[in-house]
Amino acid sequence: MMNLFKTSLIAAAALAVAAPALAADPVVEQALSAGKVGEQWDGYLGFVSPPSGDLKAAVDAINIKRRAGYTQVAAARNVTVDQFAQTTACQTLRAVKPGQVYKLKDGGWQTRKGSESITPDYCG
Repeated sequence: MMNLFKTSLIAAAALAVAAPALAADPVVEQALSAGKVGEQWDGYLGFVSPPSGDLKAAVDAINIKRRAGYTQVAAARNVTVDQFAQTTACQTLRAVKPGQVYKLKDGGWQTRKGSESITPDYCG
């Protein structure tokens, strides 16, 4: 029960950290809609194909902000940055819209078709 409570606290904090980083610029929003960029199991955005310079810079900036937020909360929660980033991915993957792409740890890029669950098993 305590593990579930701890996971819930981490997930709540993940939403608080990820929310500002999800407010992407128009270049990234367009790339998400076009399937050129997608959410990944590790809590970061990734490229489906080689990006333009502008897109790479915009995604890198978002991922840097995410990493900084993950690092801050992970230290406060006494978990690793990677553990916290993956917990946050549970939330960001749930936010993937139909038609957008995503990547789980055990596979390549996939397109969300509808309301099917696309989160890793550890997300609960």
